[in-house]
Amino acid sequence: MSTARTRGVRSAAALVAAAAAGLAFTGAPSATATAQAPAAPMATFTDDFDGPAGSGVDGSKWQQETGDNVNNHERQYYTSGAGNAALDGQGHLVITAKKENPGNYNCWYGRCEYTSARLNTSGKFSSNYGHYEARMKLPRGQGMWPAFWMLGGGNWPADGEIDIMENVGFEPNTVHGTIHGPGYSGEGGIGAGYNGPNFSDDFHTYAVDWAPDKITWSVDGNTYQTRTPNDLSGKKWVFDHPFFLILNLAVGGYWPGDPDGSTQFPQQLVVDYVHVTG
Repeated sequence: MSTARTRGVRSAAALVAAAAAGLAFTGAPSATATAQAPAAPMATFTDDFDGPAGSGVDGSKWQQETGDNVNNHERQYYTSGAGNAALDGQGHLVITAKKENPGNYNCWYGRCEYTSARLNTSGKFSSNYGHYEARMKLPRGQGMWPAFWMLGGGNWPADGEIDIMENVGFEPNTVHGTIHGPGYSGEGGIGAGYNGPNFSDDFHTYAVDWAPDKITWSVDGNTYQTRTPNDLSGKKWVFDHPFFLILNLAVGGYWPGDPDGSTQFPQQLVVDYVHVTG
């Protein structure tokens, strides 16, 4: 995939470790940071986001990361609570990016201009192999960067990353799936894009089928790429251990670029469900 981005530092060890400890990310990645991701292989996970409108996510399944991300030059501050991640009472999780800063948060560039949310299952659920699926309606507009993805631990990129779905606002009809590992991370990640309708107009299903030495991506059941160790030119295949899940909506950054005058706020990533089956 030929995209100008530094995707990997977005999932740096320090941010993951801070999330696992319930802390804000305030500095550069730590070489000694580790993520809490114990789980048995082939486990199952279900969240249909049922609950009253305005309630927060299920804390037994998800934790919320807080802070900004200087490494990727994203513009948002991730908050806790239901201000940016709440159920809508109709079986959806709504992650909302807002052009506001009621908490007077500071970001790498000064006073933060936006808030949003990032959730992960580190320390609560992780698994290797199986079918991983989310049905979502994406936000729209320049600078939007929604993602459904997985990390294999806090030592990035050695522990691996699987991006099930990423979208950037300037490509409303394209979603991307990518793997990152040692020697093929960031802009060197290995993946492909899927071209379809405007993905912010309706819900679509984004999935990977992960087996030993094979990962296959699909949108609405349509397979668009398969990756195996043969794609790595001799580099190490690191997708053989448990990974945990991440859902987030970033604002700005090297890859999507910053919002501009055409971008309307608030913007929402609406998630119908997340299912993992063995």
